[in-house]
Amino acid sequence: MKFDDLDTRLRVFETAHDHCALPGLYLVARLDGRGFTRLTKEVHVFEAPFDERMRDLMIHTTQQLLTSGFRMVYGYTQSDEISLLLHPQEHSFGRKLRKYTSLLAGEASAAFSLALGSPGIFDCRISQLPRVLDVVDYFRWRQEDAGRNSLNAHCYWLLRKQGQSVAEATAQVKGLRSAAKHDLLFNAGINFNILPSWQKRGAGLYWTEYRKPGFNPVSQQPVETTRHQLCVDTELPLGDAYSNFIRTLLGEV
Repeated sequence: MKFDDLDTRLRVFETAHDHCALPGLYLVARLDGRGFTRLTKEVHVFEAPFDERMRDLMIHTTQQLLTSGFRMVYGYTQSDEISLLLHPQEHSFGRKLRKYTSLLAGEASAAFSLALGSPGIFDCRISQLPRVLDVVDYFRWRQEDAGRNSLNAHCYWLLRKQGQSVAEATAQVKGLRSAAKHDLLFNAGINFNILPSWQKRGAGLYWTEYRKPGFNPVSQQPVETTRHQLCVDTELPLGDAYSNFIRTLLGEV
């Protein structure tokens, strides 16, 4: 059989179930580390519940994704996850979702693994959001998840360090209300409210403009040009202030 005939007959099996995002929808990619509990507690022993080395690895990976060739508006990372807001006019690969998920997962896995020195694998999924409100709510959701996870993690590891087993510490934390968790930490000398913001809110990465002085060799005059650079923000706002921040990134304020 000729190659062209084979190509025509078999390519349909690759592309028959290709899904493309509709124009006008906001796309948010979420990447999660696979088996990162074992990776950060057994293969590499990071400090629990939070380690600046792990934070920096995740920020590095997010930076790599934001400069990977896709147009990105915002990157957010907490724990072992990364959320990426693609530009509304991103149309690479005809907006085929399988291309986005495979390329972003591969890029994240490669960047993280090279920085760590051993394999760290990410999966990826895409949320298709119709409204700015949905985008705002998505990032509010992920930030609030970061806060809940942080409070639970600090309580869990406090109890573990006090001698409780995995099952005992898990059960005790699960049975406590939020106020009781704060009290548990406070009684051990930990004021959750003054812990580093990145542990409770995650970190955001976004583009900012700056003016760079230069020289025009034709006119022999000094000039200024506008350049873009990535800003890493480990002091993200909370609540409505965070909602307004996301709207600003989207040009809605």
